[in-house]
Amino acid sequence: MEHIHVIGGGLAGLTAAITAAESGARVTLYESHRALGGRARTAEGPYRANEGPHALYRGGPHHTWLARRELLGPVLPVPPLEGLRFRFRRSGAARRTPPVALPRLARRSARTAPVDGGFLDWATGQVGEEGARAAANFAAAALFHHDPGGLSARFVQERLVRLASLPPEARYPAGGWGRLVERLAGHARAIGVTVETAARVDTRTLGELSRTGPVVVATSLDAARTLLDDASLTWESGRTVLVDLAVRTRRGDAFVVSDLDAPGWLERFTAQDPGLAPAGEQLLQGQFPIGPDARRAEGTVRAEELLDLGFPGWRERTTWRSEALADGRTGAVDRPGTTWRDRPSVVRGDGIFLAGDQVAAPGLLSEVSFTSGIEAALLAVKAAGRRPGSGVDLNRT
Repeated sequence: MEHIHVIGGGLAGLTAAITAAESGARVTLYESHRALGGRARTAEGPYRANEGPHALYRGGPHHTWLARRELLGPVLPVPPLEGLRFRFRRSGAARRTPPVALPRLARRSARTAPVDGGFLDWATGQVGEEGARAAANFAAAALFHHDPGGLSARFVQERLVRLASLPPEARYPAGGWGRLVERLAGHARAIGVTVETAARVDTRTLGELSRTGPVVVATSLDAARTLLDDASLTWESGRTVLVDLAVRTRRGDAFVVSDLDAPGWLERFTAQDPGLAPAGEQLLQGQFPIGPDARRAEGTVRAEELLDLGFPGWRERTTWRSEALADGRTGAVDRPGTTWRDRPSVVRGDGIFLAGDQVAAPGLLSEVSFTSGIEAALLAVKAAGRRPGSGVDLNRT
């Protein structure tokens, strides 16, 4: 049986490797780092922060896929009482409720929003400009983009509907996303996937691998562009400042502070998973999108404004803090006139297939990695089955 090679050990690569192995293929996964997970890694140590705010959405395809394989593990919903600690920044002040226009708009089916028009223009026609701007900034929690109102109305509305659903779709893997990666990696090895870490694949190595079987490239789009020497592998993503903070616990702290004056989001992750920080401390994670020419300090200032509103005295209570700039690492965004079908195709030719969060596949954030990983793996299995002497049974796909 010919090999199927998977390059990249993040969510897309692990999903692709498992799917190919379950289809009867012999699979090797190559990860350039010493640890698997990609952007789904969780920091070790007393503060178990993900690389930016992460959530698994119950209505998404990988929730069902993981559950069927008993890989979901313990996942935590938003505690009901924490819904009372949701705060919205409106006109510079913290409020307990959003403008009425926001939930009204979130009840509209995404199918009613045009692909060709911008979200702000369409939403203004639905609920007025003030409500439309608030909804755009609220939706930035799932966009990581500095101008959500300028993106495709259909694209943004799909995310707004899911973000504002009741009960909330968001679920949180206990112990952080790193625990989910551990389960995926353990399952992959158990069904026969060979996992090689600290194994960097360059253009020469790629050529050698492709001579022995199909290859799934499950890296960032930037890395894939270099590896495949393909300048067409580009798509717009967000640029956002990630702020992680641990503070000593204080009664009355907010659960979430959502900025409706500008794109931004801050969440207390220990509300649902106290083990992410030492006893008596809370772990906060937030993201604050900035424009292509803005400096990181702009996002930091906005983060501190939300902290002032939701976590009084946070400066004196801070025990740990970390910041980073995520540029082009937060998934695809679609401009008016484009959809996920216009993104770089999974099929690259010559037995090469592409997976990742900026590839032509549907879904919300990490769901794109998941769905593209499955599609790339099944196409790779079929390609291997067409090669002379392959032992892959296409009926199993």
